[in-house]
Amino acid sequence: MPGRDLELLIKAAREAGEVARAMLAHPLDAQDKPGGAGPVTAVDLAVNAHLAARLRGARPDYGWLSEETEDDAARLGAARVFIVDPIDGTRSLIEGTDLWAHALAVAERGVVTAAVVYLPLRDKLYAAAAGQGATLNAQPIRASTRPALAGATLLAASPALDPAHWREGHVPLMRRGFRPSLAYRLSLVAEGRYDAMLTLRPTWEWDVAAGDLILREAGAATSDRQGGALIFNNPHPQVAGVLAANPVLHGAMRAALAD
Repeated sequence: MPGRDLELLIKAAREAGEVARAMLAHPLDAQDKPGGAGPVTAVDLAVNAHLAARLRGARPDYGWLSEETEDDAARLGAARVFIVDPIDGTRSLIEGTDLWAHALAVAERGVVTAAVVYLPLRDKLYAAAAGQGATLNAQPIRASTRPALAGATLLAASPALDPAHWREGHVPLMRRGFRPSLAYRLSLVAEGRYDAMLTLRPTWEWDVAAGDLILREAGAATSDRQGGALIFNNPHPQVAGVLAANPVLHGAMRAALAD
């Protein structure tokens, strides 16, 4: 089943890219969502509508969790659930850059079994199915094997390196980079272009579900900020931050973080 689901996700992601690209020539109609939940555009909503029809039509017994769909508790009773971010990095899209992505995943009993992160303007499609490895544009990828924190490359927002988050205020000498899309950050670590990724804030499942599997299938370890396993399709769909790197580096980062 993970392999069949992955085929579906790949096709749906590429179709979503076509929908999004076609709409970029028109006004984005960007608006702020209530409660400080960030911006949304006509592209987000159109891609969400397409993915909902495509994926739910193909798997009507699967639950549905998407950033741009009102949550329905019925998903909690489904054996499998789609977890979707139609546009991860909406601010990037509004600013006219190419660093936004479609993030699609299937979770079964809390564990992601098929996943795609697709950047249509860069034609980069990351994919994974449980037990089948991770790929970028159909070529295998692996996480880096760097064992030491000193000099490691880290994708994180700058607040993550505040001394208050680290034991005795000692921040490891890592080289920080940033990408606006959390799904893309995770995928870049899976690809081995960066050594680690860290976010310490409560994180929406749709931002990280796909990247979680892609990383694990690329040989990386993933966890929440306390080192616990990432579990998806929660009643409140957030995880307690994300830490991702190869297993040795992951352990070193977890040991260096303050409780």
